[in-house]
Amino acid sequence: MKTNFVLLADAYKYSHHKLYYPNTSYVYSYLESRGGKFDQTVFYGLQYFLKEYLTGPCFTKADIDEAEVMLEQVFGRKDVFDRSKFDYILEKHGGHLPLKIKAVPEGSVVPTKNVLMTIENTDPNCYWLTNFVETLLMQVWYPCTVATISREVRKVVQHYFEQTADQEALGAIDFVLNDFGFRGVSSVESAGLGGSAHLINFLGSDNLAGPALAKQYYGAQQALGVSVPATEHSICTLLGETGEKAIFEHVIDQFPTGIVACVSDSYDIFRACEQYWGTELKDKVLARDGVLVIRPDSGDPVMTLLKVFELLFEKFGYTTNAKGYKVLPPQVRVIQGDGINYESIKEIYKALTEHQISAENIVLGMGGALLQKLNRDTQKFALKCSFANVDGKEVLVSKSPKEMNEKGEIVPSFKKSKAGKMKLIQQGGTFKTVGLAEYPELEDELVTVFENGKMVKEWGFGEIRDRVRA
Repeated sequence: MKTNFVLLADAYKYSHHKLYYPNTSYVYSYLESRGGKFDQTVFYGLQYFLKEYLTGPCFTKADIDEAEVMLEQVFGRKDVFDRSKFDYILEKHGGHLPLKIKAVPEGSVVPTKNVLMTIENTDPNCYWLTNFVETLLMQVWYPCTVATISREVRKVVQHYFEQTADQEALGAIDFVLNDFGFRGVSSVESAGLGGSAHLINFLGSDNLAGPALAKQYYGAQQALGVSVPATEHSICTLLGETGEKAIFEHVIDQFPTGIVACVSDSYDIFRACEQYWGTELKDKVLARDGVLVIRPDSGDPVMTLLKVFELLFEKFGYTTNAKGYKVLPPQVRVIQGDGINYESIKEIYKALTEHQISAENIVLGMGGALLQKLNRDTQKFALKCSFANVDGKEVLVSKSPKEMNEKGEIVPSFKKSKAGKMKLIQQGGTFKTVGLAEYPELEDELVTVFENGKMVKEWGFGEIRDRVRA
């Protein structure tokens, strides 16, 4: 689908050039996470949107012509869309957008209710452009939210590894949460954005769109997502129920070394663990120079896993690590990829810990809950105007709505916005949003990344990953 920048906005925005008060010449807006499920937000993904949609000449005369026809049909009138606004940018700026965008470095972990990005026009005739790009740039909520969820999962994983696993096992944390979300997202673009956002926290992924985007837009020099050979049900059911054991044996014969994962719930996960893997194929599994990863894929995750581990410990035996938790032989591990989300991950690790099972026995696959089961309100992203120049006068702009709560009381809304130009500082080991003139001795953490159609600052994927890990 061809992208026409002139049409990349909500329809109502094409009327705003007339609706802004006369003699408006400057509009300054900011992006923040107003709260949400987690009290910190990872900022990631803006560079993709700037490079893909805003850098260089953004549109042509043909794009304006196309938009003029379409918007006349959309509104049923000719006096809403004013093509002269875009013709002006094309003639005066060669199609380069007269905007300045500042943002916190990508990979930064910022407490909610803080400024993450500011946008302002650099040509007084293009005051309307600042919030025209809101529709597009607001979509940065998506990679930010995926990166935030992925990071929060990593915190849970880290906690349980430190509690239940030996020190030498901590290096495996990078590979615990695997992105299974490619098929569950709404588009290839979403898969790339969300998949790359996950990769700043973990290395495990079957989503090839993620590393591809990271390489193209963030200069990643190598494949970032690591995967392993693995079966699906079409393989394990090919010979019917009576042929399942033969399929299992064929799988480990095809990969006699290294890691191989095998879905084992096609008929009876408990029979598969106890009889096939744990008895008839046990010697072959233990003789491998590698790891068999057994995958249950149905049922209640907690109860299913507890039974699976009970059977595997019984059949393969276990050692007890220095912290007193059971560990399967190194040739056997388990992966849970069904019913995985932030809440179920906490429940799984809690249950395993209560049964003295080390976190190092299991890895996880997360699909829709990582890349699709989220929205802009997960972290309550909003972009609002906070400063303007109208008729030569500077104006502090904000909203402060009242709302009715569940008790029928009129109370201030959480949607209250900030006023004035602002900067982000580090104080007391955390980020804080202040007025632009405040704390002159402290550096503004917001960096100019885009100005007048050009990238001013780019972030490499490695430094983004280092920043979020720090």
